[in-house]
Amino acid sequence: MRNNFMKWTVIFAVLVGGAVIFYNKVYIPKATYAYVTAKKGDLKLTVFGIGTVSAKNIYPVGSNSGGKLLKVFKDQGEWVEKGEIVATLDPVDLPDQLAQAEALLKKARYETLAARKELEGLYAQHELAALTFKRYDTLYRKGYAAQAEYDKARTDLTSVEAQIEASKARIASSKAECERAQKSIDALKQKIDRLAIVSPIDGYIISKDAEAAQTIAAQQPVVTIVDTKSIWVKANVDERISGVIEKGQRADIVLRSQDGAPLAGHVARIEAKSDPVTEERIVDVAFDKVPFPFHIDEQAEVSIETGRLHNVVLVPLHLIRRGGVWVYNDGEAHFKKVEILGKNDKEAAVEGLTTNEKILVPDSRKKPLFDGVDIRI
Repeated sequence: MRNNFMKWTVIFAVLVGGAVIFYNKVYIPKATYAYVTAKKGDLKLTVFGIGTVSAKNIYPVGSNSGGKLLKVFKDQGEWVEKGEIVATLDPVDLPDQLAQAEALLKKARYETLAARKELEGLYAQHELAALTFKRYDTLYRKGYAAQAEYDKARTDLTSVEAQIEASKARIASSKAECERAQKSIDALKQKIDRLAIVSPIDGYIISKDAEAAQTIAAQQPVVTIVDTKSIWVKANVDERISGVIEKGQRADIVLRSQDGAPLAGHVARIEAKSDPVTEERIVDVAFDKVPFPFHIDEQAEVSIETGRLHNVVLVPLHLIRRGGVWVYNDGEAHFKKVEILGKNDKEAAVEGLTTNEKILVPDSRKKPLFDGVDIRI
């Protein structure tokens, strides 16, 4: 009899001990919820978007004529000034053609000079021939000169006049040759000048697209230059929430490489065409101050400020589920419907709650919440 009593006493003690352990180690932790307190304050309304770093003005820089690259002076990650040479093409035989054209111009100028000197001599001969003819003409009319002498004087004058006209024609021809040679020289110089590929802007080289000794086609990029004043983020925003976005609104930009540090920006442009596949609107958000270094196509997040609500009840956004929140009241959980007045990516302004109400943080690892369930906080 005594042995049975001892056995049941031990069993009862084990059951009580197990119940106590279960209550303290299992039941209480599963019934204990964390909570936050509703508070009043101002809410900055924001619209969130994800995009990549880009720029309004990006210039692929190449040549109007193809050819073999002789040198590439610049590399990606380097600054360049407007008009600075970034690369040159092999001129091949253009310098020889230019030298030949310059020699032809020199020859034509000498021919022009010789023809002008010849013309000066012919003018002197013409003056003498004209005086001689005039004298013989007077003598011939008075009968003191023979017909042959008169005819010779007239022929000499006519011959000199013909030579003058021929000399003028040679001078005109030499001038035309000079002009042709000069135009050829100008054209060759322009071709040679175009072999130097220059930067169209003051900017930053974001890619080197060709190397020395490589043969490129016309308009093929050698380097790509970005206008750093036009750097922005092309953000994708859900069409359903994009209607409140306006040009000029303030924004915070977080670059993936910047460890969450926000950069100030503003809405620079709302693109007229949405993405028909993702149903997102593209919003270009410019930096107030461009970060250096920057990386084109780096992922970025933007939060665009669309307005503010003042002196409203604020609740963490992730605690609002199915249009309401779980609140703690006298040891019980109760579901309370709320009306969302506005929100950003972290908080929401609501109606239906009072300040200092305890809002439970649901936890799938704890006992399920239902209206009126006993809980601890």
